[in-house]
Amino acid sequence: MKTWFITGTSRGFGREWAIGALERGDRVAATARDPRSLDDLVETYGDAVLPLALDVTDRPAVFAAVTAAHDAFGRLDVVVNNAGYGQFGMIEELSETEARAQIETNLFGAMWVTQAALPHLREQGSGHIVQVSSIGGISAFPNIGMYHASKWALEGFSQSLAAEVEDFGISVTLVEPGGFATDWGGPSAQHATPLPAYDGVREKSAGLRAARMSSPGDPVATRAAILELVDADNPPLRVFFGDGPLSIATADYEQRLKTWREWEPLSVAAHGSR
Repeated sequence: MKTWFITGTSRGFGREWAIGALERGDRVAATARDPRSLDDLVETYGDAVLPLALDVTDRPAVFAAVTAAHDAFGRLDVVVNNAGYGQFGMIEELSETEARAQIETNLFGAMWVTQAALPHLREQGSGHIVQVSSIGGISAFPNIGMYHASKWALEGFSQSLAAEVEDFGISVTLVEPGGFATDWGGPSAQHATPLPAYDGVREKSAGLRAARMSSPGDPVATRAAILELVDADNPPLRVFFGDGPLSIATADYEQRLKTWREWEPLSVAAHGSR
């Protein structure tokens, strides 16, 4: 039996993974902005679910929720930072409020949960922190630049974190999904006020996104995948979910290497002579 703390459990991956864990007999501290969205889980799984109201941008509330989960269950084995959303809009279109809100939720929300959980995981000498990133955490597309900024930052701090906590027996994994049939791009998304100058770019971007989403993954299928991941003796730092991210990453990194090599003479010249 494992004890989970999952943010953003009202829908999407968070909900599917909570159900997967509960179905096999694990315990889940499930958080959502509106805990009423978790009523059906409580009705079905009873005391195995601890529903918690939580806005991950509220750091004191995050620490209180993690403490409540640990007090209720006695330990935490898997901490999943799933809460987040997509902010659509060209970089020029984004307001300060929209940009800051994206970072507050997707980046700082995960950081606060991580900070709150670490003392408990260090004390017990074990644990697994799962950060829900995205193919958008290692690549980037037009019209969701601020979302990419939040996920690239999550990737960076999580890689550092993995090296910092390895000696305490704590694992860190970045789950990087591709396109799935969730409402990430629908009701959960936020949209900046469009500038007409970008209408052509927006239309082209929408077409490319539709092509990438031509055969979206099934969120229910990720239940078994996440269970296998957290049960692994040596879990990876990064893992894709879905059929498609690897080809995007391969093309992206091959292009980066090609460019770096092409410009290597300039890079070396910039080093200067000793």
